[in-house]
Amino acid sequence: MAETGSKQQTGFTAGLTRYRVTVKGIVQGVGFRPFIYNLAVALGLKGSVLNSGRGVIIDVEGDTGIIKLFMKELEANPPRLARVISIEREELEPRGYRTFEILFSRSDNQREALVPPDVALCGQCHQDVLNRRDRHYRYPFTNCTNCGPRFTIVRDLPYDRKATSMGGFPMCQNCRAEYKNPGDRRFHAQPVACPRCGPQVTLVTSQGAPIKGDWLIRFKQLIKDGKIGAIKGLGGFHLVCDAANSDAIHALRERKRRPAKPFAVMCRDLETVKKYCFVDEEEEEVLTAPEAPIVILHKRVDILPRGLAPGLATLGVMLPYTPLHLLLFDDQVDVLVMTSGNYSDLPLAKDNEEALEQLGSIADFFLLHNRDIINRCDDSLVRVIEKEPHLLRRSRGYVPRGIRVPVQKNGPVILGMGGEMKNTFCLLKGKQAFLSQYIGEMDSLESEKNFLDSLDRFSKLIKAQPTIVAHDLHPNYRTTELAQTIPAEQRCAVQHHHAHFVSCLTENEKTGPALGVIIDGTGYGADGCVWGFEILSGDYSSYERLYHLKYLPLPAGEAAVKNPWMMAVAYLHNYIGDAGRQVVEKLLPEKENKLDFCWQVLGSNFNSPLTSSGGRLFDAVSSLLGICHQNSYEGQAAVELSELLPRTIQHGVKPYPFTIRGQEIDPGETIKNILDDLLGEASREQIALKFHHTAARMIVEAVQAAAEQTGTAEVALSGGVWQNRYLFLLTKDLLEKEGLSVLYHRQVPCNDGGISLGQSVVAHWRWRKNVSGNTC
Repeated sequence: MAETGSKQQTGFTAGLTRYRVTVKGIVQGVGFRPFIYNLAVALGLKGSVLNSGRGVIIDVEGDTGIIKLFMKELEANPPRLARVISIEREELEPRGYRTFEILFSRSDNQREALVPPDVALCGQCHQDVLNRRDRHYRYPFTNCTNCGPRFTIVRDLPYDRKATSMGGFPMCQNCRAEYKNPGDRRFHAQPVACPRCGPQVTLVTSQGAPIKGDWLIRFKQLIKDGKIGAIKGLGGFHLVCDAANSDAIHALRERKRRPAKPFAVMCRDLETVKKYCFVDEEEEEVLTAPEAPIVILHKRVDILPRGLAPGLATLGVMLPYTPLHLLLFDDQVDVLVMTSGNYSDLPLAKDNEEALEQLGSIADFFLLHNRDIINRCDDSLVRVIEKEPHLLRRSRGYVPRGIRVPVQKNGPVILGMGGEMKNTFCLLKGKQAFLSQYIGEMDSLESEKNFLDSLDRFSKLIKAQPTIVAHDLHPNYRTTELAQTIPAEQRCAVQHHHAHFVSCLTENEKTGPALGVIIDGTGYGADGCVWGFEILSGDYSSYERLYHLKYLPLPAGEAAVKNPWMMAVAYLHNYIGDAGRQVVEKLLPEKENKLDFCWQVLGSNFNSPLTSSGGRLFDAVSSLLGICHQNSYEGQAAVELSELLPRTIQHGVKPYPFTIRGQEIDPGETIKNILDDLLGEASREQIALKFHHTAARMIVEAVQAAAEQTGTAEVALSGGVWQNRYLFLLTKDLLEKEGLSVLYHRQVPCNDGGISLGQSVVAHWRWRKNVSGNTC
């Protein structure tokens, strides 16, 4: 936190000191003004506090020593939800103020205040909702300064009620009294409301017809009857059913056309979570944090239906983070499926009519409300690894919180467009990077509209119109095409894996030079091939590719990405030749009718781009072991392969052989030895374990060689394959034993949800090096 100051000597009133203090960061909508008011009053100081576009502005006057105490407390103990970036202090001529006041917010052209993220239901509001004597009893929109919606309801700054979707709900006398009382925890809580004056819920059929009776009683009965509902939540709709009902889960999978991708669940309370999953201290801390993300936990065996997460030993779990969610549970239903309310890969539904139209064929009933969702925002996803939370999807609860980046403060505003899958965009302004909420797959007109609408609102909130647009190097990505339509002075193409590399460096506040181990499924390479197992050397502005997995044909292009068995055939064709066909017929008899086509494609090299993808290697091994032949969701084959591994790292495992020739890491001997083990007596678990140790040794040996060539000892790990917990921990341990410093992701996803950050930082540093030439 930075503090700056200047002094103006102009006839001070005896014994008094006066300062104008400007506090920047996430300081609006988090109880900062009442905190300042109560602190000033307690210390006997006079003056005022207000919200402005720049942040919170404090005009404070009093004894010099007392003001020092005031400043010390301001810096050391700001409100729990605040994120202070800087405090600027200017000494002024005293005026002899008689009171300390909270003034009306002021709008100005400067926009340095930050919108706070949405905050989970606090303990006090939790009690109010369940207290029959409280006027908020069973009210689904209860909140206070310490909790409730922020980003999802805000249209503009300063963060005042009229600038949110609560502007259309005039407060009743009781709510207004709380809202105006600086001593009340609902003071200036913009979404404050009660049953008399606030939003209301409605239970309707899939055709939109009202369902008569008490909405909560009817909702619970429908759930217990095995029905599927759609609930309008904080940042969009969820599809919901009883998570203990196998038939309901099966019906939801059928209707949503989601055969295997795991469903997230919401548990009534922490005790219920522990009933179904193992929870350590760090996981409990993340579950109960104000961000309230989905947390990946290890299941207790076979208590809940396997259909929740087919083939997996883990389950994504969250706690109720709004009063509406809290009310949905009882002693008979303590865990609900709570999965994103969308059809296939369409954006999350957020409006009532939109939801009825899109989800009417999935949900039997809808729980609606009349508070508009301004900013669509899906749930965040976290996994705790070795006591550290790793964000796998950064969205609700974290967005739009900025990330400090090592760039030139007065540089241009830069937009990073992100990738085609797990898309986010990033706006780089000053020394802060603002990653958007999760956008998702960019493969439909609806997704494109969601991207552009979200970008428009995000840009207005932080008052940042880009002058440089950074995008992926792939010429046919939709984000690349969209980048050409966004008004800007410059455009900057950034190679996919360089963006991953820089994203990791940025999060760790390192500028390089460093080495990067970037392993994922797909990334357009500088040579036009499909990259995905890359050992890089470089910094923010440039990179060199030192080592990579040996190229292999990708039969039928995108079809092989969705069908791991085709990659198994490709590896056998490449390394065993005609004898590989007999192996395929034995290992994959169900693919016999499709084998001729795949073999012919590989023989002719028709529509078979070369790939060095690590993801495709994991796919091939998964299919050879008979685990997964078709990916119904991204990374399914690799995820299910990793489920065969022990939870703790096994030492002394002998890896399969492989070779490194020139720049290529050749897994040919690995594949041959896997086949020998597979056709022998080795178990799938043993083969999977040896394969993961082999992948780790490939990385370590290539990195050792790269470190010797470059003299670089820092190694950044990025790319979706690093979501593999076992591979990550094993490789990190091996690299550190070689004396290398390992950098990895925690705040930003290692998958494609983080590349927009890397794109924007690469563009900044290229601009910085070429300012005079005005090129990227």
